[in-house]
Amino acid sequence: MPSVTPRRADLLPKIAQLDASDWEDVALQVFRYQAAHNALYARFLQLLGRNCARIATPDDIPFLPIGLFKQHLIRSGRWKPQEMFTSSGTTGQQPSRHAVRDRLFYLENARRGFAHFYGDPSQWCLLALLPSYLERKGSSLVAMADYFIGLSRYPESGFFLNSNEILVQRLQTCLERHYPTLLLGVSFALLDFAERHPMPLPGVVVMETGGMKGRRQELTREALHERLCQAFGLEGVHSEYGMTELFSQAYSQPQPGQPARFRPAPTLRAAAVEVYDPLTRAAPGRTGVLCFLDLANIDTCSFIATEDIGRVYADGSFEVLGRLDAAEWRGCNLMVE
Repeated sequence: MPSVTPRRADLLPKIAQLDASDWEDVALQVFRYQAAHNALYARFLQLLGRNCARIATPDDIPFLPIGLFKQHLIRSGRWKPQEMFTSSGTTGQQPSRHAVRDRLFYLENARRGFAHFYGDPSQWCLLALLPSYLERKGSSLVAMADYFIGLSRYPESGFFLNSNEILVQRLQTCLERHYPTLLLGVSFALLDFAERHPMPLPGVVVMETGGMKGRRQELTREALHERLCQAFGLEGVHSEYGMTELFSQAYSQPQPGQPARFRPAPTLRAAAVEVYDPLTRAAPGRTGVLCFLDLANIDTCSFIATEDIGRVYADGSFEVLGRLDAAEWRGCNLMVE
C-alpha cells in the first residue's frame, strides 16, 4: 500500500465520476484518508490491532459500528458542519447524527444514484408522501426528495402532508397527461393512503422507504407490497433503502418471478459479517449483519456496520431480513466508548 495519504480534494472528483473498474482502488484511497484524518476511526483501528499498511483490499477494511453516530460527532478532517442530518428514532431514544460538510455534495450524489436506476429525477413527476419525516428537522430523505422536486420539470411535483384528496387529484392529473410519475412514501403513509383511496395507478412507480414509525403494526416487506399492489392494481412495488448515516442509497425494482433485492448506487457496496464474529465476512448468500462501504461518506466514515440483518449476494445485491438484537452487537461499540 502506498504510504502517501490521499488528499480530499483529489478524492472528490474520483467519487463523483466513479467507474466500476476503479472502485476498489478509490475505496482503499478513502480508507487511507480516513484512517489518517478521522480520530475516532483511527482509534477503532488501533484497538482492533489493525495495521493500515496491511489493508490490501476493501475486504480487509473494518466496519465502524453505526451506534457510534449516536455518541460521537464523526468527522474526517477539521471542518464545521453545514447542517446535521438526524435519525427519527422513537421517544426517549438517542438519535443518530450525521454531520454534513457540503449539502450539495450529498444531494448531487443522491441524484446520480437515483439516475443510475431510474434516469434523471428532472424527468419525473415526484409526489412525496413523507409525513413522519416532514414533521421534524434534519431528515436526509426529505432533503433528497425536496431536491428532486426542485429539479422536476413537472409543476405538479410536491410534498403531501395531510392532503390525501389533493394527492388523489394530482395522481389523476398525472395519469390523464401520461406523466412519468413516482409516488414516494413512508410505508405507514402509503398503507393509509391505499386503504382510504384505492385506485388503479397504471404506469405509476410506487416506491416505499420502509418504516411504520410506530404508527401501525409492523409488516414484512412482502406483505406490505402485496397490500399496495392490490390497492393500486400494480404488479410490483419499488423500495428505497437509505439511512441517516449513509450518503448513498440502494433501490429494489420488482422483477417478475424473482425475489426483491436491493441494488446499491455506484458509490455504495454492501457486505455482511458474521453475527457473533463481526470481524469475519459472511459468505455470499449467508445471513449476517449488513455493512456498507459508502465512498460518498468521505467527510465522516465510509465503512459502517449497521444493526440490520440480511444477506449479500455475489452480484452485489442484498436483502434486509430484520434488526439485530442490540445486545449481540454491543461488544464492538464498547471498544471505542
